[in-house]
Amino acid sequence: MVKKAIVLLSGGLDSATTLAVAKKEGYEVVALSFRYGQRHSVELLAAEAVAEQNSVVSHKVIDIDLAVFGQSALTTSIDVPVSRSLEEMNESIPVTYVPARNTVFLSYALALADSLSCNDIFIGVNQLDYAGYPDCRPEFIKAFEMVANLGTRTGVEGEAVIKIHTPVIDLTKTEIIKLGLELGVDYSKTHSCYSPDEAGLACGVCDACSLRLMGFAENGIKDPIKYVGSHEG
Repeated sequence: MVKKAIVLLSGGLDSATTLAVAKKEGYEVVALSFRYGQRHSVELLAAEAVAEQNSVVSHKVIDIDLAVFGQSALTTSIDVPVSRSLEEMNESIPVTYVPARNTVFLSYALALADSLSCNDIFIGVNQLDYAGYPDCRPEFIKAFEMVANLGTRTGVEGEAVIKIHTPVIDLTKTEIIKLGLELGVDYSKTHSCYSPDEAGLACGVCDACSLRLMGFAENGIKDPIKYVGSHEG
């Protein structure tokens, strides 16, 4: 029997690696991305490229507007933090946090899974790199999984429980990249930057770029994407 899974796909390296894990485990993948009011749409182009390369069953892009809630550097004109140390990144919930974003995304994924009688949802949350994100923690995922099984037809009447898979949640960025390379992930298709230029080039100094560059450096290889100016992988 063919196993089907919903994979939340942002276009970043965490979600691309998560998709590769789902494929490795034998799932047919329905990829799900969001146009949620983010300031930069280049990540959606990356998600499309990753989905196409991985021959997913379908790739759905849903329009929602999380920008109406403000309070995030990813959806408003708030400055994106740059050139921060790991200690600074983990001091508090960063301004790049989008209020309840993973709750919203998982809710859409759950609705799609329920409509397809699908029991498996994959999400590339990671608690190590962003300790300040409350919706990247294992306890949040466990709680949402409980809600999923209590509040859906698939959870109540299905032959198996609904499972939220988080294969990279406890991995460092270095370990995630190593895993992805072992699974054949083409990271040149991915995008992680919070503040790309008009041409879509990564800034190299935001938190996401800093962690990404560190991860590739610690694997002893160059990041295959292009960066603005002298910020090279």
